[in-house]
Amino acid sequence: MAAGVIALGGTVAIVAMLLTPPGDQTSTSEAPRQSDAAYAAPSPLPPEAEVPAPGAVGRADPDWVRATAQATGIPERALAAYAGAALFKSTDRADCGIGWNHLAAIGLIESDHGRYGGSTIATDGTTVPPIYGIALDGNGVASIPDSDGGTIDGDATHDRAVGPMQIIPGTWRNWHVDGNSDGVEDPQNIDDAVIAASNYLCRSSPDMVDEDGWRAGIHAYNRSDAYAHSVADAANRYDEAAATVAFG
Repeated sequence: MAAGVIALGGTVAIVAMLLTPPGDQTSTSEAPRQSDAAYAAPSPLPPEAEVPAPGAVGRADPDWVRATAQATGIPERALAAYAGAALFKSTDRADCGIGWNHLAAIGLIESDHGRYGGSTIATDGTTVPPIYGIALDGNGVASIPDSDGGTIDGDATHDRAVGPMQIIPGTWRNWHVDGNSDGVEDPQNIDDAVIAASNYLCRSSPDMVDEDGWRAGIHAYNRSDAYAHSVADAANRYDEAAATVAFG
């Protein structure tokens, strides 16, 4: 679904997510780390805000977001997007069961929660400066000729993945969404990008709670066992850290 070069923990991962029907291969990349974990259960849903702000991002209780961000090390603005998306999918596709920890783990691997290359996430959820992956020119990555005239990725020769979830232009055209109800659909905005990713995952696997279903969803995002292990490892660590938060 996305493509990019991610530098984490002194290692480099080339992540090339391609637009294909759910269940087909979407990646030929390697992930930055691998553990013995092969599956991550979804974390419990966050408590909802008493007065939700517009869009999915405003659904999670802000006090929970602050406390859990401190416990997990996830930036608050990014965590609000992951948590809001999980709450949104719990009503939009209750059968899917995708967890905020799953989305956070993918966000970590894809862009270090929007911080790759020195970027930050602004209050409105937009990455500043914008995040662009390497050219998908077939040199160690998939070869994807330009499909957007450079309007999304700034490259009129080859496609590049963009934004905090590293979504390629062709994928964005099929999964574009306004995740924060600001009237703009932007893959460089973490709210929009995370909702798009959650929609894609839940379409690829209708059950992200079941172990086999979880693997099917992650493999649809990136068919690399190392990537799936890395996502599971990070998602389990986030779940364990969040469980230490005294809230409510």
